Amino acid sequence: MSPSGDGATEVKISPDKNGGFHGGYIKTHCLKSEPPFSSSSCLSGTGLNPFQDSEKLTRVVTASAKGFSIGAGIKGGLALFSILARLRRSRLSSTRKTEVFSNRKAIDLAIKETLSYGIFLGTFAGTYVSVDEIIAYLGGHGRTAKWRSLLAGLIAGPSMLLTGPNTQHTSLAIYILMRAAVLASRCGIKSKRFGKICKPLTWKHGDIFLMCLSSSQILSAYILKQDSLPPSYKSFLNKHGGKNLSILEGVKDIAGGLPLKNLEAIEKFYSSTGVDIKLDPEMKIPCTMIHGNQSCSAHVVSFFLQAFKRALPVYLPVYLIPALIVHRQGFLKRPCDIFGKGLLGTARSSLFLSVYCSSAWMWTCLLFRIFRWCNIPMVAIGGLQDFLKYLIN
Repeated sequence: MSPSGDGATEVKISPDKNGGFHGGYIKTHCLKSEPPFSSSSCLSGTGLNPFQDSEKLTRVVTASAKGFSIGAGIKGGLALFSILARLRRSRLSSTRKTEVFSNRKAIDLAIKETLSYGIFLGTFAGTYVSVDEIIAYLGGHGRTAKWRSLLAGLIAGPSMLLTGPNTQHTSLAIYILMRAAVLASRCGIKSKRFGKICKPLTWKHGDIFLMCLSSSQILSAYILKQDSLPPSYKSFLNKHGGKNLSILEGVKDIAGGLPLKNLEAIEKFYSSTGVDIKLDPEMKIPCTMIHGNQSCSAHVVSFFLQAFKRALPVYLPVYLIPALIVHRQGFLKRPCDIFGKGLLGTARSSLFLSVYCSSAWMWTCLLFRIFRWCNIPMVAIGGLQDFLKYLIN
């Protein structure tokens, strides 16, 4: 478009190096000098309003649909596995009437949560893309590139309320915050201004050391301070930690220097599993309390095999359901490849969790045997030494 006598703005539309328009956007260059934010007038001059352009509108609709399908698919898939496991347990239970009523409530709750999570992610994705397109239209695509995503994310964030105004999602919020911190650290490493500050993040195996510190805190809380853990996380640790609560209470008493007051409960638990032991009220090393008549090494091997069996049902839906949803088109073309990667991821993560739990008990027993003592620092150090699992993962 050439400049006209009435002051019309010249607009130049240029393709990228591949001959197309990068990312679906048409690059416009205002050749006439204009005041700030004049790029909006240039865009409107071409008729490219954010939602009049079918390509941009399609992007918003597609993002919303994908968000809903991912949220509902993952939440619904995990709920389906949970309900199937619940139904399997109810068949073995004697109180079937109570179980049937409880199962109906669980199914209703699963459907409600599936829809709410789908609506949440669909709204989040749609809002984010809509705000992103509007800001790009008003302020210019290149001019707002550095901060546009931040503002779009802030505006889209409250869509989490759609999962229920009285429902707290602390774990989800912390997970998103940690993922954001990882992305920020990567940007900081590449930054000239913050590169020196973020230099420790580039140390070799520095991430493993950081995870060992986290592992130490988790193991300490699991044994010594379970009431500090969220209920869902506590239930997860109690299941995969593989120890009866009476055993954990006994180890806690020994580590804290308190008199042992639940030895009968521990002996009764072992008796129910076919193991007959008699615990010493004056014991200083809780190895017998932890693994009964087994030796420390035999306990690690048997615990690892049991832990791997417990971990497989946890990670199987985590890998296969997202693969079917996210890679649904590729799954039809190359099912063996995607299915194989899902099984490999399931096996690797199951191996990680089983090594995590078994090596935690291994290091704890080893330290107790070496120093002939059990106290709170020994429990914390036992978690700190648990580095092998991170090398596997």
